[in-house]
Amino acid sequence: MSANRIIIDTDIGTGTVLGGDPDDAIALALAMNSPEIKLEGVTTVYRDALPRARFAKNILKLGGRDDVDVYPGLSETMLRNRPGGHTIDGLPWEAGREDEGVDIGSEWKGHAVDFMIKTIMNNPGEITLVALGPLTNVAVAMVREPRIIKNVKEIILMGGAHRLGGNGAGLRPAEANVKRDPEAASVVFSSQAPIVMVGLDVTMKVGFTQNECDLLRKSGNPLNEMLANMVEQWFEVIRTKRPDIRQTGNDKTHMQDPLAVSLLLNRSLVTTRKMKVTVEYDHRAGTGQTVAIAPEESIWLDLGNTRGNVEACMDVDSEAFRELLLEKLICKI
Repeated sequence: MSANRIIIDTDIGTGTVLGGDPDDAIALALAMNSPEIKLEGVTTVYRDALPRARFAKNILKLGGRDDVDVYPGLSETMLRNRPGGHTIDGLPWEAGREDEGVDIGSEWKGHAVDFMIKTIMNNPGEITLVALGPLTNVAVAMVREPRIIKNVKEIILMGGAHRLGGNGAGLRPAEANVKRDPEAASVVFSSQAPIVMVGLDVTMKVGFTQNECDLLRKSGNPLNEMLANMVEQWFEVIRTKRPDIRQTGNDKTHMQDPLAVSLLLNRSLVTTRKMKVTVEYDHRAGTGQTVAIAPEESIWLDLGNTRGNVEACMDVDSEAFRELLLEKLICKI
């Protein structure tokens, strides 16, 4: 069986400060360690896409994958009407220092949007976009070259929440990747491209604790050591915001982006339902809410009997996912 050919689009962070959740880095490591996946390239997005690209190159280099190119993308939001730009949200300047193994003066091979368009159009029906951050790069690529909508094999995106599962009442109404550029998310969800929505409904059910960090360290692999450090630094960030966790010591973060990547390895980890997804947005605090509607019900809401193009994840086998993640990160060593 041929490997899944993918592009990972990421707002990768270091895990050391707010905005730097380490799950993007772990998702990248999962893809690198899986022979079932052929990583065509990595693109970066949202607030300081260039330092994010440098950090992604560090991860690839540490994992022995210098063969994979990284393409910086858009730092601003699609309409430039929301916070964006160079604020180092989650990325200290050290992420791109020369002494971390990446030459700041390196010439990149191209822009993320150009790379997406070229790769998809040159390989119709073969490239899966795995979007792990705000959807700015993907939306702009669709606007510049609408034909990629029919030529992309699939878009697996970590974003949104339909709140239709058993944990719906406890989920935030607007998920960060959608909220940070809801106009871009609306372009993507309404495009009729084949989409798998890996939302908070399932990602908040897959955790990573100190026990998993200890297992990574025991592998003796330098990349796993770095990932464990990132997660433990992120635990410190969480404790500053959650007194209940600080008091109990029950450190836990969620493997949201790795779950999206894992669907390329085992789609049966999740159950899905075909839905039509719209994005509600304005400039109020709750903007960016995703609303999932069964296609047959859309006519009652004056939306027309529009074909649902989104496979919305409804539930996940959390333990099977944990076993797969650890197997790929550790057993390959």
